[in-house]
Amino acid sequence: MSRQQRAAIDALLRSAPRSETPPTVEEQRGGFAAAVGAPAPEGVATRQTVLGGRPALELTPDGASERGHLLYLHGGGYVIGSPDTHAGLVGELARRAGLRTTSVDYRLAPEHPFPAAVEDGLAAYRELVEAGTDPQDIVIGGDSAGGGLTLATLLAARDAGLPQPAAAVVFSPWTDLTLGGASIRTKHGIDPIFIEDDLRAYADLYIGAGDRTQPLVSPLFADLTGLPPLLIQVGANELLLDDAVGLAGRAGADDVEVTLEIGRELPHVFQHHFGRLDEADEALERAARFLNAQIQAAQFQAAHAEAEHLTPAAV
Repeated sequence: MSRQQRAAIDALLRSAPRSETPPTVEEQRGGFAAAVGAPAPEGVATRQTVLGGRPALELTPDGASERGHLLYLHGGGYVIGSPDTHAGLVGELARRAGLRTTSVDYRLAPEHPFPAAVEDGLAAYRELVEAGTDPQDIVIGGDSAGGGLTLATLLAARDAGLPQPAAAVVFSPWTDLTLGGASIRTKHGIDPIFIEDDLRAYADLYIGAGDRTQPLVSPLFADLTGLPPLLIQVGANELLLDDAVGLAGRAGADDVEVTLEIGRELPHVFQHHFGRLDEADEALERAARFLNAQIQAAQFQAAHAEAEHLTPAAV
């Protein structure tokens, strides 16, 4: 059944019309919301909130763990998308993981180019930590540009002296805004969503004439030392395949625990198609298990370290 499902999703994505003239940013935002937007799944309560000075959507699944907290940064090329467009995907991940989740409405380009998004991601994470949430209870995730922003947020937090969260998960992360990966060209026509010009247009709006090799712009070029365990999921049929593969290599070289999953014949952020694509459901289930396992491991390590520091008198 999966082969037919993959073919149906590919055909659906290819059926999206391409305008002869580039759409405006507002048109792109509206079209993206119409194409991708889905409500949070049944059993996940939502409410509007504020985190790090930015609007955010809180998603709480029935029976959510009291301790764990997922911070999510949505995709959209740093130009489109919002917590509302991603409520379905994020809510499904939250439901499967049983984690209270906050999806941040970070500032978008071109109105707010780099480093606005990174500042907002860092502010959101900082507030969680400074408000008393144990970093061992926090996990962070994102898709596409939000995956790159997830990594940039971790790097900014590390450089600011903040403790790292328990883990991070990224779906089809955009980690190289120089567009240097070979898959940008080798997957042309195989990717049913993007061509190189699409990605270049988003990068131009986000970074303009700035240095696209900056670590907080393109985490592929960063020293990732000290980052938490990382799960990367990517489709084989996407331009950003090498962004994910290169990230995994960079993480491994910097002694970061990393798991890379490449889904055969799958498109960009295929997890959006949960409920109609077996691979999407399976990937979200693995991501949920990974996040919970890492939270439990971090909590165990913290408790073990505390026990080792107890004096005999205290024991």
